[in-house]
Amino acid sequence: MSNMAFADAEDMVQPNPEQIKKGATLYAQHCAACHGPRMADPEGAFDLRKFPRDQHDRFTTSVTKGKNSMPPWGGLLTPDDVGALWAYVVAGEKN
Repeated sequence: MSNMAFADAEDMVQPNPEQIKKGATLYAQHCAACHGPRMADPEGAFDLRKFPRDQHDRFTTSVTKGKNSMPPWGGLLTPDDVGALWAYVVAGEKN
């Protein structure tokens, strides 16, 4: 089982291109207004370029349940959607 956990952790670090593309689309639709277009120049929201890459669970909880002035998105986004957003954040925006 430890090999499975290692594979899962590796998948989080190196997301696939399809996940990143989906995450970019979802980000543009739901997140860019506050966190900035392409994760640049956030308007008072957390700068996602600085989100700790080892805190996947914290990201998932914040997105699904909300945090501070950020509303909860768990009723709108599926777990797959949240995973795609994480892939996009982890990959970073390439100019």
